Amino acid sequence: MTARAVRYGGLAGAVLLAVAGYLGGALPDAPLGATPVSIWRSPGGPATLTCWLVGTALLVGAWWSLREGAPSTRWAYVTAGLWALPLLLAPPSGSRDVYSYACQGWTYAHGVDPYSVGVAAAGCPWLDTVAPIWRDTPAPYGPVFVLLAALAVELGGGLTGTVVWLRVIAVAGLLLAALCLPGLARAAGVPARRAAWLALAGPLVGVHLVAGAHNDAVMLGLLLGGLLVVLRRPGRPAALLFAGALLGLAVTVKASAVVVLPFAALAAMHGRYTVRVLLRDGGWLAGGLLAALLVTSALSGLGFGWVGGLTHSGDSEQWTSPPTAVGLVVDYAGALIGRAPQAVPVVRAFALLVLAGVLVVLWWRAWRALRALNDVRQRVTRIEAMRPRVALRGAALALVATVVLSPVFHPWYATWPLALLALTAIRATWFALPAALAAFLTLPDGTNLARFTKAPGAVAMTVLLLAVLLHWYRASRTSASKLRDHDAGG
Repeated sequence: MTARAVRYGGLAGAVLLAVAGYLGGALPDAPLGATPVSIWRSPGGPATLTCWLVGTALLVGAWWSLREGAPSTRWAYVTAGLWALPLLLAPPSGSRDVYSYACQGWTYAHGVDPYSVGVAAAGCPWLDTVAPIWRDTPAPYGPVFVLLAALAVELGGGLTGTVVWLRVIAVAGLLLAALCLPGLARAAGVPARRAAWLALAGPLVGVHLVAGAHNDAVMLGLLLGGLLVVLRRPGRPAALLFAGALLGLAVTVKASAVVVLPFAALAAMHGRYTVRVLLRDGGWLAGGLLAALLVTSALSGLGFGWVGGLTHSGDSEQWTSPPTAVGLVVDYAGALIGRAPQAVPVVRAFALLVLAGVLVVLWWRAWRALRALNDVRQRVTRIEAMRPRVALRGAALALVATVVLSPVFHPWYATWPLALLALTAIRATWFALPAALAAFLTLPDGTNLARFTKAPGAVAMTVLLLAVLLHWYRASRTSASKLRDHDAGG
């Protein structure tokens, strides 16, 4: 497929998605609790679903075809912007979360603590637009995003204006990410044209971060900004304080960003890789982070109440989360012998323990890789070139583990690791394929197809998980066997 065909094929897909948004997107008066069947039977339903599915297929196909890199960095940026334009002008699509943001902002703007009550109890006038599952749930986001949502309410004056401003805020986050990607790609030693294409042109970005105005865009912009400052100015106290503040702001938008911080500390080191240097340079980074947390929590007047809100993000049960899928399968099996369903919370808790262990192992491996460079007699430039690669790879894998082992997965969550995996030398197919498949999980009005495929989806996800674990086990055994044979032969 030629570059021209890719560009305009993807644009056609984006236009069809925008049309589907106008026909049956997540509009304020769209019926809640719709099903694929009810959407098909509604006026204009066949046209809505056809435009959405064909548009998604075109956009996914165009993005996938250049997963190893666009013709140039400029071409990647122009094309990503061109694809985003129709979705920027479309109604909210793929999710109704933007209305939850609006009500949480309204709650705070009217003097109510969004971390103590849901938007229903707060009396939000736009409650009918919010998905029922989020009406009685306190805000699961940090104070920075609550402040931004309240600002959108004040500037917007009404629901439509608020949604527009929330989209502006999301696009600003994406623009910040776009500004940072070339510098991060150079530091990591990967082509900027590949990084920009994978991170910005994907269908999840256009549908969920632009049209859906998800706050993940703001988190990613701040996260990439902080990492860029760290990589460009390692060992510089003022720069590290600033980088820590940016990373802290990312955490106070969405707490998921916290798993990147230990790897940012590795990237902050300048000189030999020793515990002393880690504590010195990582300390400056931690200082900026702590300052951001304290200042934003104080400015909001809400203190650290937002930490408690994080526990409410796992209230839904969908097979798209591997731990939840395993728990559902265990419950289905238990139901055959008359046991009450109780496995999901147990498996989720176990998965979080596994996640903690995986994060520790990933960090320790990255630390050991950097420490090994102390004994390598190579030029300093060669040793310094490894620092960003090791740190970014570790951070990317940490986000992958977080997404895979978390209690809940929504398609836009895949944009977190995708942005950092694009900055590594890992083969693009391995992470572009899950992102491409995730693009088909929602309908324009925000209907999540995982809700209607619960049992078969849970079984399929569990089988896939077992297959991956078996493959990993066999690969580990083979690698260990080759290492033993090499040692014996030596």
